[in-house]
Amino acid sequence: MLLKNSRRNFIKKSVLASVASTSSLSFSNGLLNDRIIGHGDFKFKLDKKWSSQDIYKHPVNHCHEMVIDSRNRLYMTTTHVKNNILVYNRDGKVLDSYNLNLPGAHGLTLSNEGGDEFLYVTDPDNNKFCKTTLKGEKIFEFEAPKEISKYTSKSMFKPTEITVASNGDFYVADGYGLDYIIQYDYSGNYIRHFGGRGDNDNQFDCCHGVTIDTRDSKNPFLLITSRSKNEFKRFTLDGKWIETIKMPGCYICRPVIKDGYLAFAVIVTKDWGSYDGMLAILDNNYKVISMPGGNSPKYIGNLLQRPVHDNVSFRNPHDVCIDDDWNVYVPQWNSGKIFPIKLTRV
Repeated sequence: MLLKNSRRNFIKKSVLASVASTSSLSFSNGLLNDRIIGHGDFKFKLDKKWSSQDIYKHPVNHCHEMVIDSRNRLYMTTTHVKNNILVYNRDGKVLDSYNLNLPGAHGLTLSNEGGDEFLYVTDPDNNKFCKTTLKGEKIFEFEAPKEISKYTSKSMFKPTEITVASNGDFYVADGYGLDYIIQYDYSGNYIRHFGGRGDNDNQFDCCHGVTIDTRDSKNPFLLITSRSKNEFKRFTLDGKWIETIKMPGCYICRPVIKDGYLAFAVIVTKDWGSYDGMLAILDNNYKVISMPGGNSPKYIGNLLQRPVHDNVSFRNPHDVCIDDDWNVYVPQWNSGKIFPIKLTRV
C-alpha cells in the first residue's frame, strides 16, 4: 500500500527525470493526438494540444484541479509562482491569470451562492485555505483551526479540498495533515470536525477529496476519498459514517458528480514512479462503466479488479472537469509541466 508521504518524497527524486522527459512527452503528444479512449457510452477523443497558452507568459508547474463557471470559463490551480490560477475558455485560450500568494495551490471548488460565484482554494504547502471572487479577490483566509487541540502548530494543517453545502456550510478535508474533515458555517465559524487518521470505519488514510453527493435530493451526503486505502467513504452531513466503497488500485484524487454519474482521476495504480494514471466514470451504484486511459473495467462478484493503464494517454492525472457537453478537461500533477488535456466525447 502506498504511503501518503511517498508522493512528496517522489517529487524530490524525480525533478531531473521530469525535465528530461518533457521533450519526449511533447513528441508523443503529437503522435497520440485524436486517439479514442474510454468504454461503452463514455468514449472520448484525446486532445493533448488543447491549450494554446504561451509557456513563457503563463507557465505551469504541478497542475491540480479545474472547475467551470456559469459562463463556461475554466479555472485551474497550478503551483507555479507566477500564477496560482489560470482561466481558460473551452477552446484552450488563457483568458486571465492571477496569483493568490499560495505557492502550493491545490484544491479548487466553485460555489454558486444566490447567483454569485466564488472559489475556495486550498494550499497544503502553505497550510491554509481561502475563499475568493472569480477575479481572485480574497474574502477570507484561514489557517489551522484553533478549536482542534491536536493542531499544536500551523504546519500540521495541510488542507487538500473543500466542498460547499446548499446552506453555505463548507467542509475542509485536511488530506495531507491530520485527516480531519472540518465543518464551518457560511461565515467561517467552526461547527465540528470528524475523521482523523486511522483504520476504523469513520477514519481515513489521506482524505484527499470531498464532495456533497446530491443525487438523492432528499438525502444528500458527503463522499470522501481515503486515497491511500483505495476507498470512498460515505458520511452524513453531520459526520456519521454510512458506508465504505472499495476501489482496488484506484488512488482517487477527488469525486466529481455530473448528471447522475460519478467521475474521478486515478492519479496512480501502483506507485508514484509508474506514471500509470487514468480516469474512471461510475454509475449511481458505484460501478465503473468506463476507464479512459485504462483497460475495460472488470469485476469479480462486486469487486473491481485492479485497473491497468494504457501507457500513453496520461501520466499523473489529478482531476476531471466536465462541461455540459460531457467534454472532460484533465490537469496533471508532476507530469513534465504540461498543460491540461481535453477529452471530447464521441
